[in-house]
Amino acid sequence: MTANPQSTLIRAASRGSAKLRQGPGRPTLSNEELLDKAVDLFLEKGFERTTIDAITAAAGMAKRTVYLRYGDKTALFKAALQRAIEDWIVPVDRLRAAESNDVEETLLKVGQILVENLLAPAGLRLLRLTNAESVRMPEIGAYTTQHGTEPTIAYLADLIQRRIPFRSDIANPQEAAFAFLYLVACGPATMAAWGLVLDKSAIDRHTQYCVRLFLYGLLPRATSGNGDDRTAHAEAGKTGLSRSQSFEALETENRRLKKLLLDSMLQLAALKERQGTERPR
Repeated sequence: MTANPQSTLIRAASRGSAKLRQGPGRPTLSNEELLDKAVDLFLEKGFERTTIDAITAAAGMAKRTVYLRYGDKTALFKAALQRAIEDWIVPVDRLRAAESNDVEETLLKVGQILVENLLAPAGLRLLRLTNAESVRMPEIGAYTTQHGTEPTIAYLADLIQRRIPFRSDIANPQEAAFAFLYLVACGPATMAAWGLVLDKSAIDRHTQYCVRLFLYGLLPRATSGNGDDRTAHAEAGKTGLSRSQSFEALETENRRLKKLLLDSMLQLAALKERQGTERPR
Protein backbone atom coordinates (compact mmCIF):
# COMPACT_ATOMS: atom_id res chain seq x y z
CA MET A 1 0.00 0.00 0.00
CA THR A 2 1.37 3.37 -0.94
CA ALA A 3 1.75 5.76 1.98
CA ASN A 4 -0.05 9.09 1.79
CA PRO A 5 1.24 12.45 3.15
CA GLN A 6 -0.69 11.97 6.39
CA SER A 7 0.45 8.44 7.06
CA THR A 8 3.80 6.68 7.01
CA LEU A 9 2.62 3.68 8.96
CA ILE A 10 4.29 1.10 6.81
CA ARG A 11 7.50 1.09 4.84
CA ALA A 12 7.50 -2.47 3.61
CA ALA A 13 3.88 -3.44 2.90
CA SER A 14 4.68 -4.11 -0.74
CA ARG A 15 7.02 -6.84 0.48
CA GLY A 16 4.30 -8.60 2.46
CA SER A 17 4.57 -11.77 0.41
CA ALA A 18 8.34 -11.97 0.83
CA LYS A 19 9.82 -14.63 3.09
CA LEU A 20 12.35 -13.74 5.78
CA ARG A 21 15.18 -16.24 6.11
CA GLN A 22 16.02 -17.31 9.63
CA GLY A 23 19.26 -19.14 8.87
CA PRO A 24 20.56 -22.17 6.97
CA GLY A 25 18.30 -25.17 7.29
CA ARG A 26 15.71 -23.28 9.40
CA PRO A 27 12.12 -22.63 8.22
CA THR A 28 11.29 -19.25 6.76
CA LEU A 29 8.86 -16.84 8.40
CA SER A 30 6.58 -14.70 6.26
CA ASN A 31 6.51 -10.94 6.70
CA GLU A 32 2.89 -11.19 7.86
CA GLU A 33 3.87 -13.70 10.54
CA LEU A 34 6.66 -11.41 11.76
CA LEU A 35 4.21 -8.51 12.03
CA ASP A 36 1.73 -10.70 13.91
CA LYS A 37 4.41 -11.67 16.44
CA ALA A 38 5.42 -8.03 16.80
CA VAL A 39 1.92 -6.66 17.27
CA ASP A 40 1.13 -9.27 19.93
CA LEU A 41 4.03 -7.96 22.01
CA PHE A 42 3.25 -4.29 21.32
CA LEU A 43 -0.36 -4.81 22.36
CA GLU A 44 0.64 -6.72 25.48
CA LYS A 45 3.45 -4.44 26.71
CA GLY A 46 3.09 -1.15 24.83
CA PHE A 47 5.61 0.50 22.55
CA GLU A 48 8.19 1.59 25.12
CA ARG A 49 8.42 -1.73 27.00
CA THR A 50 8.62 -3.88 23.86
CA THR A 51 12.16 -4.50 22.64
CA ILE A 52 13.52 -5.69 19.32
CA ASP A 53 15.22 -8.48 21.27
CA ALA A 54 11.84 -9.70 22.54
CA ILE A 55 10.32 -9.55 19.06
CA THR A 56 13.19 -11.43 17.41
CA ALA A 57 13.12 -14.04 20.18
CA ALA A 58 9.37 -14.58 19.66
CA ALA A 59 9.82 -14.72 15.88
CA GLY A 60 12.96 -16.88 16.07
CA MET A 61 15.06 -14.71 13.78
CA ALA A 62 18.13 -12.50 13.93
CA LYS A 63 17.88 -8.81 14.82
CA ARG A 64 19.87 -7.97 11.69
CA THR A 65 17.10 -9.44 9.53
CA VAL A 66 14.44 -7.27 11.19
CA TYR A 67 16.58 -4.14 10.94
CA LEU A 68 17.21 -4.80 7.25
CA ARG A 69 13.48 -4.89 6.70
CA TYR A 70 12.30 -2.02 8.88
CA GLY A 71 15.29 0.02 9.98
CA ASP A 72 14.16 0.63 13.55
CA LYS A 73 11.55 -0.28 16.14
CA THR A 74 9.28 2.65 15.27
CA ALA A 75 8.95 1.56 11.63
CA LEU A 76 8.26 -2.02 12.71
CA PHE A 77 5.66 -0.80 15.22
CA LYS A 78 3.82 1.23 12.58
CA ALA A 79 3.82 -1.66 10.11
CA ALA A 80 2.61 -4.14 12.73
CA LEU A 81 -0.10 -1.76 13.92
CA GLN A 82 -1.30 -1.14 10.38
CA ARG A 83 -1.69 -4.88 9.84
CA ALA A 84 -3.61 -5.25 13.11
CA ILE A 85 -5.92 -2.36 12.23
CA GLU A 86 -6.65 -3.79 8.79
CA ASP A 87 -7.51 -7.17 10.30
CA TRP A 88 -9.74 -5.57 12.96
CA ILE A 89 -11.79 -3.09 10.89
CA VAL A 90 -15.35 -4.22 10.09
CA PRO A 91 -15.76 -4.54 6.29
CA VAL A 92 -18.52 -2.36 4.88
CA ASP A 93 -19.94 -5.41 3.09
CA ARG A 94 -20.64 -7.00 6.48
CA LEU A 95 -22.55 -3.91 7.61
CA ARG A 96 -24.51 -3.82 4.37
CA ALA A 97 -25.42 -7.49 4.74
CA ALA A 98 -27.11 -6.68 8.08
CA GLU A 99 -29.73 -4.47 6.42
CA SER A 100 -33.38 -5.50 6.48
CA ASN A 101 -36.72 -3.94 5.56
CA ASP A 102 -37.09 -2.56 9.09
CA VAL A 103 -35.00 0.59 9.58
CA GLU A 104 -34.80 0.34 13.36
CA GLU A 105 -33.81 -3.31 13.17
CA THR A 106 -31.15 -2.45 10.57
CA LEU A 107 -29.64 0.30 12.72
CA LEU A 108 -29.70 -1.99 15.74
CA LYS A 109 -27.88 -4.80 13.93
CA VAL A 110 -25.29 -2.39 12.49
CA GLY A 111 -24.79 -0.84 15.91
CA GLN A 112 -24.39 -4.25 17.54
CA ILE A 113 -21.73 -5.24 15.00
CA LEU A 114 -19.76 -2.05 15.61
CA VAL A 115 -20.06 -2.27 19.40
CA GLU A 116 -19.07 -5.93 19.46
CA ASN A 117 -16.03 -5.20 17.30
CA LEU A 118 -14.89 -2.32 19.50
CA LEU A 119 -15.38 -4.30 22.71
CA ALA A 120 -13.57 -7.41 21.47
CA PRO A 121 -10.23 -7.97 23.24
CA ALA A 122 -8.30 -7.04 20.10
CA GLY A 123 -10.42 -3.93 19.66
CA LEU A 124 -9.89 -2.70 23.21
CA ARG A 125 -6.15 -3.37 23.08
CA LEU A 126 -5.88 -1.48 19.81
CA LEU A 127 -7.95 1.38 21.21
CA ARG A 128 -5.72 1.71 24.27
CA LEU A 129 -2.52 1.40 22.24
CA THR A 130 -3.49 3.87 19.51
CA ASN A 131 -4.76 6.37 22.10
CA ALA A 132 -1.50 6.10 24.01
CA GLU A 133 0.79 6.45 21.01
CA SER A 134 -1.18 8.80 18.71
CA VAL A 135 0.04 11.89 20.59
CA ARG A 136 3.63 10.99 19.75
CA MET A 137 2.78 9.43 16.36
CA PRO A 138 -0.22 11.33 14.93
CA GLU A 139 0.03 9.36 11.71
CA ILE A 140 -1.41 6.38 13.62
CA GLY A 141 -4.62 8.27 14.30
CA ALA A 142 -4.69 9.53 10.71
CA TYR A 143 -4.35 5.99 9.35
CA THR A 144 -7.05 4.60 11.63
CA THR A 145 -9.40 7.42 10.64
CA GLN A 146 -8.74 7.10 6.92
CA HIS A 147 -9.02 3.31 6.70
CA GLY A 148 -11.48 2.59 9.51
CA THR A 149 -13.66 5.51 10.50
CA GLU A 150 -14.12 7.18 7.11
CA PRO A 151 -15.44 4.08 5.23
CA THR A 152 -17.84 3.37 8.12
CA ILE A 153 -19.07 6.97 8.15
CA ALA A 154 -19.54 6.88 4.36
CA TYR A 155 -21.64 3.71 4.64
CA LEU A 156 -23.75 5.08 7.50
CA ALA A 157 -24.36 8.36 5.65
CA ASP A 158 -25.50 6.42 2.59
CA LEU A 159 -27.75 4.21 4.72
CA ILE A 160 -29.36 7.24 6.38
CA GLN A 161 -29.89 8.98 3.06
CA ARG A 162 -31.45 5.87 1.51
CA ARG A 163 -33.63 4.74 4.38
CA ILE A 164 -34.47 7.58 6.76
CA PRO A 165 -36.42 10.79 6.01
CA PHE A 166 -34.07 12.71 8.31
CA ARG A 167 -34.66 16.22 9.60
CA SER A 168 -32.65 18.45 7.29
CA ASP A 169 -32.99 21.33 9.76
CA ILE A 170 -30.74 19.63 12.33
CA ALA A 171 -28.41 17.35 10.37
CA ASN A 172 -27.18 16.15 7.02
CA PRO A 173 -26.39 12.48 6.36
CA GLN A 174 -22.68 12.90 7.09
CA GLU A 175 -23.27 14.65 10.41
CA ALA A 176 -25.92 12.11 11.35
CA ALA A 177 -23.50 9.26 10.54
CA PHE A 178 -20.89 10.74 12.90
CA ALA A 179 -23.56 11.13 15.58
CA PHE A 180 -24.66 7.50 15.20
CA LEU A 181 -21.11 6.12 15.39
CA TYR A 182 -20.10 8.08 18.47
CA LEU A 183 -23.45 7.81 20.24
CA VAL A 184 -24.00 4.10 19.69
CA ALA A 185 -20.54 2.55 19.46
CA CYS A 186 -17.94 4.78 21.08
CA GLY A 187 -19.57 5.24 24.49
CA PRO A 188 -19.27 1.60 25.65
CA ALA A 189 -15.78 1.35 24.13
CA THR A 190 -14.60 4.43 26.02
CA MET A 191 -15.98 3.13 29.32
CA ALA A 192 -14.39 -0.28 28.72
CA ALA A 193 -11.05 1.34 27.86
CA TRP A 194 -11.25 3.17 31.22
CA GLY A 195 -11.51 -0.21 32.91
CA LEU A 196 -15.27 -0.37 33.53
CA VAL A 197 -16.60 -3.90 33.04
CA LEU A 198 -19.98 -3.96 31.29
CA ASP A 199 -22.06 -7.12 31.12
CA LYS A 200 -23.68 -8.12 27.85
CA SER A 201 -27.21 -7.23 28.97
CA ALA A 202 -26.11 -3.70 29.89
CA ILE A 203 -24.35 -3.30 26.53
CA ASP A 204 -27.41 -4.56 24.65
CA ARG A 205 -29.70 -2.15 26.53
CA HIS A 206 -27.34 0.74 25.87
CA THR A 207 -27.13 -0.08 22.14
CA GLN A 208 -30.91 -0.36 21.77
CA TYR A 209 -31.46 2.83 23.73
CA CYS A 210 -28.97 4.85 21.68
CA VAL A 211 -30.28 3.50 18.37
CA ARG A 212 -33.83 4.55 19.25
CA LEU A 213 -32.68 7.90 20.64
CA PHE A 214 -30.80 8.53 17.40
CA LEU A 215 -33.58 7.37 15.09
CA TYR A 216 -36.51 9.15 16.72
CA GLY A 217 -34.47 12.29 17.19
CA LEU A 218 -33.59 12.30 13.49
CA LEU A 219 -37.06 11.66 12.08
CA PRO A 220 -39.14 14.66 11.01
CA ARG A 221 -42.20 15.69 12.94
CA ALA A 222 -45.61 15.88 11.30
CA THR A 223 -48.27 18.26 12.62
CA SER A 224 -51.87 17.05 12.71
CA GLY A 225 -54.91 19.23 12.11
CA ASN A 226 -55.40 19.95 15.82
CA GLY A 227 -51.79 21.06 16.25
CA ASP A 228 -50.45 17.95 18.01
CA ASP A 229 -46.87 17.01 17.10
CA ARG A 230 -46.34 13.39 16.16
CA THR A 231 -43.05 11.64 15.38
CA ALA A 232 -43.10 9.72 12.11
CA HIS A 233 -42.83 6.28 13.70
CA ALA A 234 -44.18 4.49 10.68
CA GLU A 235 -41.05 5.33 8.68
CA ALA A 236 -38.84 3.70 11.29
CA GLY A 237 -40.74 0.43 11.72
CA LYS A 238 -42.99 -0.75 14.49
CA THR A 239 -41.64 -0.67 18.05
CA GLY A 240 -44.59 -2.16 19.92
CA LEU A 241 -44.73 0.84 22.26
CA SER A 242 -46.76 4.02 22.24
CA ARG A 243 -44.92 7.32 21.92
CA SER A 244 -45.34 8.13 25.61
CA GLN A 245 -44.15 4.65 26.60
CA SER A 246 -41.15 4.97 24.28
CA PHE A 247 -40.02 8.28 25.71
CA GLU A 248 -40.60 7.08 29.28
CA ALA A 249 -38.43 4.02 28.65
CA LEU A 250 -35.74 6.16 27.00
CA GLU A 251 -35.72 8.60 29.89
CA THR A 252 -35.41 5.78 32.43
CA GLU A 253 -32.51 4.26 30.53
CA ASN A 254 -30.88 7.67 30.17
CA ARG A 255 -30.92 8.15 33.96
CA ARG A 256 -29.52 4.66 34.50
CA LEU A 257 -26.65 5.22 32.05
CA LYS A 258 -25.77 8.59 33.59
CA LYS A 259 -25.58 6.96 37.03
CA LEU A 260 -23.46 4.15 35.62
CA LEU A 261 -21.02 6.61 34.06
CA LEU A 262 -20.81 8.67 37.25
CA ASP A 263 -20.20 5.57 39.36
CA SER A 264 -17.45 4.41 37.01
CA MET A 265 -15.70 7.80 37.14
CA LEU A 266 -15.83 7.79 40.94
CA GLN A 267 -14.41 4.27 41.01
CA LEU A 268 -11.54 5.27 38.71
CA ALA A 269 -10.79 8.35 40.82
CA ALA A 270 -10.71 6.22 43.99
CA LEU A 271 -8.44 3.68 42.28
CA LYS A 272 -5.98 6.37 41.17
CA GLU A 273 -5.93 7.85 44.67
CA ARG A 274 -5.29 4.44 46.20
CA GLN A 275 -2.48 3.73 43.76
CA GLY A 276 -0.90 7.05 44.61
CA THR A 277 -0.88 6.33 48.35
CA GLU A 278 0.51 2.82 47.82
CA ARG A 279 3.55 3.97 45.86
CA PRO A 280 6.87 3.33 47.63
CA ARG A 281 8.36 6.51 49.00
